[in-house]
Amino acid sequence: MSHAIKMDQISKRFGKLDVLDRVSLSVPQGTVFALLGENGAGKSTLIRGMLGYHKFNSGTISVLGMDPARETFELRRRVGYVADAPGLYEWMTVAQAGWYASGFYPEGFLQNYDRMVQEFSLRPDAKIRDLSKGMRAKVALALAVAFDPELLVLDEPTSGLDPLVRRSFLESMIDRAAGGKTVFISSHQIHEVERIADWVGILHQGRLQVVSPLEELKNEVAMLSYSVRDPLLAQPDELERIQILHQSQQGRTVTCMARGCNTDLVAELRNNSNLMDVNVVRPNLEELYIGFTQPIAVNPAFNRDADAKSSVA
Repeated sequence: MSHAIKMDQISKRFGKLDVLDRVSLSVPQGTVFALLGENGAGKSTLIRGMLGYHKFNSGTISVLGMDPARETFELRRRVGYVADAPGLYEWMTVAQAGWYASGFYPEGFLQNYDRMVQEFSLRPDAKIRDLSKGMRAKVALALAVAFDPELLVLDEPTSGLDPLVRRSFLESMIDRAAGGKTVFISSHQIHEVERIADWVGILHQGRLQVVSPLEELKNEVAMLSYSVRDPLLAQPDELERIQILHQSQQGRTVTCMARGCNTDLVAELRNNSNLMDVNVVRPNLEELYIGFTQPIAVNPAFNRDADAKSSVA
């Protein structure tokens, strides 16, 4: 499988602040890859370095087979990029922005741009400075997509778009991937990207927590819930065989997200005399995100020192 993007042990520091810490990932061609993370996780820093806007402190990277630091201008001719705050010439009209950009791209750019302007219900004679945030986002999207780039990089692209336009645009990203193009989308709108992503990476405090095909990740990780009859008894030994990513409790009911929760283990838990209502379901992307970014909660339902405390009592 060929890859549009490959990163190996990428790190970036600003002064004494470590923004990215040994990030490694590969993005297969012809896929929609979603990078998720909270504000400040390092998503925009990773993207800007990926496109050659700054150099990483360590690690290696290849984008469309090129080194962004050495082949910056050639790379940008093949990549469409929409920043979270796109820079546009304020004095231009919508039509002038497309005409100006068309000089940098092959024939057909302007026709595609004009078509998207019409689809986005933009006025060609409107000044950029008079546009709302959502309208500016539409202009930036039209400019990035009009030359049909091999790789489309989107940093919070749907911010400010109305729901119908947002949904239509995101669904068009599936068509791009089906046609062999690659889409790299950074967002914290988890519900939106879940509908379109083939692969997902979760970035938290500068570290990549997981990167995987989305459906494989959903099959690998399970949401396990159960109730306990006696909370003073020790935690079930069966739970020692799984990797608990996140855990919470309400009353006597414990809910945890775990790897390795297979059918045999579930059957054993259901035979445990201290457990009731053992249930396992597939998590959605939001639950996966929480599981990989939140610390494991201490579970007070069980007390491994219960016997010692009982003897003291």
